[in-house]
Amino acid sequence: MKITFCGAAREVTGSCYLIETGAVRFLVDCGMFQGGREAPARNRRPFDFDPRALDFVLLTHAHIDHSGLLPKLMLEGFTGPIHATGATADLLAVMLPDSGHIQEVEAERALRKQKSSRRTGVASTPIYTVQDAMDCLEQLSPVAYDQWLEPHADVRCRFHDAGHILGSAIIEIRITEGGKTTILVFSGDLGQPGRPILRNPAVIEEADVLFIESTYGNRMHKDLPATLEELAQAIEHTLRVKHGNVIIPAFAVGRTQEVIYYLHQLVRQGRLRDLDIFVDSPMATAATRITMQHMALFDDEARRLADWRSSAGRSLPNLHFVGSVDESIALNQIRAGAIIISASGMCDAGRIKHHLRHNLGRAECSVLITGFQAQGTLGRRLVDGAKRVRIFGQDIPVRTPIHTLGGFSAHADQRALLDWAGGFRRPPRQTFVVHGEEAAALAFAERLRTDNGWTVTVPEPGQSVTL
Repeated sequence: MKITFCGAAREVTGSCYLIETGAVRFLVDCGMFQGGREAPARNRRPFDFDPRALDFVLLTHAHIDHSGLLPKLMLEGFTGPIHATGATADLLAVMLPDSGHIQEVEAERALRKQKSSRRTGVASTPIYTVQDAMDCLEQLSPVAYDQWLEPHADVRCRFHDAGHILGSAIIEIRITEGGKTTILVFSGDLGQPGRPILRNPAVIEEADVLFIESTYGNRMHKDLPATLEELAQAIEHTLRVKHGNVIIPAFAVGRTQEVIYYLHQLVRQGRLRDLDIFVDSPMATAATRITMQHMALFDDEARRLADWRSSAGRSLPNLHFVGSVDESIALNQIRAGAIIISASGMCDAGRIKHHLRHNLGRAECSVLITGFQAQGTLGRRLVDGAKRVRIFGQDIPVRTPIHTLGGFSAHADQRALLDWAGGFRRPPRQTFVVHGEEAAALAFAERLRTDNGWTVTVPEPGQSVTL
């Protein structure tokens, strides 16, 4: 058996792992690279394998850094099924066409630049279109949590709840070669335990080979009560004292719904009042609707809050879902009193860039960062303290305070990752630390070696390993 690390090796995005035996070839994830100037070119380059030779794909969850190149995979000849949980399939029906739309818009923008400068380049052609993404959805094959699936005569697998976003999964794979069965476990992105809305990541007790994420492998999150207090204080000070706007970049799937949840919770507790919340992301609006259709996947606290919201009447925050481009543009005329939640979460695409352009230069406003910011992204530059940033060709001064609320992360921190790894009855024969920037992956690998006595490798990008 051979494993090739096609992405998310010593970096966070581009999750993609190729598993090959003499009888079967398949992928776990097929994600898009995000952040930095090289990401567009990396997403355009041919795959390191022949998509036509793949038997199937197993998908951990819907985030674009795990799913975003599936339409490209189809365009290059993959015709097999894509196995994912039902909630993931529902989310992809929104997210992949939205990604295709972004590809089309960026290609049109590149074409205009080329015409004005009389230069040519492949960037003027979209990686895939909205229609390509719609066609790709036909290959989705939904599966239920904890049910055995046999995608090939030599392969059995189960999807377990990862507690990261709606539908996210830890994938257990049993591959038989020559009468011997090897158990592979891909953690996917693990959620932080003890958090409201989604359930805790499932405990896995057995693996021969483990692939574990390390997004926060070298640090701990601030505790949730302190994070909620910081959120409440930042909003109250911005809206009531400075009379500005609060801008919240948030991933359309997962983070937007979580931020809405916490704002409702703070209103219910009397810690915030009279909020005007604008969710400016058509994809987030659709994802919120899908989330409410999967209440069975929520924990008890989330169900109680949903019941309160349905009966709270005028005590509710004013929650507005912004649809059209004109409505989005109109938000930039609001000078005070608005909480604007918009995608993308790393500030590199979508409507959030317009809101940042109009508010970053205003000291009376605030920007609340609620999720991981990959290297090379606009969000990372803001977190790192940039005094000026470039948005849509304009040089924008950063005068607004940037609040980093690390306690909202949907990823497990180092302690939670170690605790989850401690659930195995015996050490995996081999552990690969993936999906983390190099420093985080190396630090977490060392903790697994010293604390658990495990055999651990941090693979290089493109590296192949024979098991």
